[in-house]
Amino acid sequence: MTMQLDDSFPPRPPFPPWRPERPDRPGPPERPAPSPNPAIQPTRVWFDQGQWPGRLYDRLLEQRIVMAHGMLNGEAATRLSAQLLTLDAEGTQPIRLELQGLGAELPAALSVMGVLDVVRAPVSAYVGGRISGPALGVLVAARHRYAYPNALLVLSEPRMSFDGTVTSVAAQEEQVRAMLGELFSRLSEVTGRDVGSIRADAERERLLTVDEAIGYGLLDGHAEARKGARGLS
Repeated sequence: MTMQLDDSFPPRPPFPPWRPERPDRPGPPERPAPSPNPAIQPTRVWFDQGQWPGRLYDRLLEQRIVMAHGMLNGEAATRLSAQLLTLDAEGTQPIRLELQGLGAELPAALSVMGVLDVVRAPVSAYVGGRISGPALGVLVAARHRYAYPNALLVLSEPRMSFDGTVTSVAAQEEQVRAMLGELFSRLSEVTGRDVGSIRADAERERLLTVDEAIGYGLLDGHAEARKGARGLS
């Protein structure tokens, strides 16, 4: 028998060297899945963080709760008015209006006030954080008005800026005076104070605590826990 040899040196073995296999080591035993605790209520988690605010507001609307926060400009006023009108079209059950840290442009506040005037359902406003200027007009347009312990109410004039020709600026100033007069008239009607007194308080930016605002006539009382509300979780 003839064997064919290659030219490598040292010669390679005709087959791979044998290596002993490592014995399989038993892994840790699998733990059974923990059973759910019936005392803990399930929590809904939204993994799409870009959409969770809208979904949360939708769930609040199902409870007939409308929330306004930040700066109420023209776009926000349109959205808030649409929510109020939608709930009013669905029925005459009470609506809860949450005003959280709210400021407002004067035209936007008057727009929402007009909608609140025609809504058939009774609207209760709840104030949290600082609410100032024309946003107080939205508050007094509600049938009932309450505040959380941390609320601060500031009577102040709106900040306005104008541009254009002398004639157009003069016309804009006249329009603002008329709108501001409407705002102060509504505050006077609700609080029972004369317009001149309210205007003077706004000029010096009078700040009111919850108890002071109750005495002033802007609030009916302190916020209390809701009764008979369905859970949101």
